Amino acid sequence: MAGSVTSGCVRASVVDAMSLGFRPLVVEDCVGDRALGPHEANLFDMRQKYAAVMPLAQALAATA
Repeated sequence: MAGSVTSGCVRASVVDAMSLGFRPLVVEDCVGDRALGPHEANLFDMRQKYAAVMPLAQALAATA
């Protein structure tokens, strides 16, 4: 996943994907929010419950 508003659209897409049986990947340096606090809190929560969260370089290396 990549996109805007980590605490809104990104998180909703991750939860929807997980509910459909997918294991989402959130590229942490390709998402953002209006403020750092909600961004970091939602990345932490998604990492703990719903998705793999990693930087772009790690995601690219994992798919190579």
